[in-house]
Amino acid sequence: MADGGRRQRRAFIGSFTAAGGPGIVTAAVTPDEGALTVLSSVDSVPDPSYLALAPDGGTLYAVSETAEGAVAAYRVDGDTPEPAGRPVPVGGDGPTHLSLFAGHVLTANYNSGSVTAVPVRSDGTLARSASGVLQHTGSGPHAQRQQGPHAHQVQPDPSGRWAVSVDLGTDSVRVCTLVDGALAVHREIALRPGSGPRHLAFHPDGTHAYVANELAPTVTVCRWDAAEGTLRPLTEVPVLPGAPAGDAYPSGIVASSDGRFVWTATRGEDVLSVFAVEPDALRLAATVPCGGHWPREITVSDGFLYAANERSGDVTWFALDPATGVPRRTGSLAVAAASCVVFG
Repeated sequence: MADGGRRQRRAFIGSFTAAGGPGIVTAAVTPDEGALTVLSSVDSVPDPSYLALAPDGGTLYAVSETAEGAVAAYRVDGDTPEPAGRPVPVGGDGPTHLSLFAGHVLTANYNSGSVTAVPVRSDGTLARSASGVLQHTGSGPHAQRQQGPHAHQVQPDPSGRWAVSVDLGTDSVRVCTLVDGALAVHREIALRPGSGPRHLAFHPDGTHAYVANELAPTVTVCRWDAAEGTLRPLTEVPVLPGAPAGDAYPSGIVASSDGRFVWTATRGEDVLSVFAVEPDALRLAATVPCGGHWPREITVSDGFLYAANERSGDVTWFALDPATGVPRRTGSLAVAAASCVVFG
């Protein structure tokens, strides 16, 4: 305990156990420096590649990105997460993302192209869901990557009224509602064919959304109307200043809490891109090395940006210049097959 009895901030790091990762790593966060120090790890479910923390900070949820597809809950009162009940099947193959929405954990199941809603009990544990799977349909022009749907992310919008799922395989974003535990499509918004949308970040004022396109590599700037549940694509912006030298697959995207900047990570090129937010647009301001290889996800917390570099096996952190948004590398932590970082 620190600061007169208040618990020190912690980070939870997901990883791919099939690639040698330790499972879920808990790390202490050094105040004012953003540095991470390992406290513990737990590998009770395979491939916990994406994590989400309950609003009260007491329960951590993890996908199990496997063919059987599951979600697990953990108590995080101490420095080692403790399983809270058995993992719950999601009825989908390869869940890559999860979030909390309207008393449920939502998972985006990449391989099967579906989204699942799993009920959360009052104590934070998970109940089995037999009717909470929404199957996406459709395809795209990319012969290898878009033969069918591939839901890659699902999250609530800033108003909390809608669940928004991003599908790489169908080049679309679906706006959904949750009725009696079942997700239903309110609207499906088409993006440019072949762009391969992967992840979406909302502007904090709730009027815009930014979609990182894995197959492009670009960001699509959209106007968001929470009253109507509509997303309107406006423009598409490259994440690199020139043509990529080789592989260039955008992964994570995040907006600053003050709404002035957006950051993306691009695998292959292994860079972080800094965008200045402009009215109905983004302006690419800078790119910097991500500090490792194959940045799968990025997170911003307390003035620092963290990149989970999957193939180099590390989490690298950067101090963010408050005037320009440009990241400056300040440290890293070895975590094999790192895939995401969340803070509590």
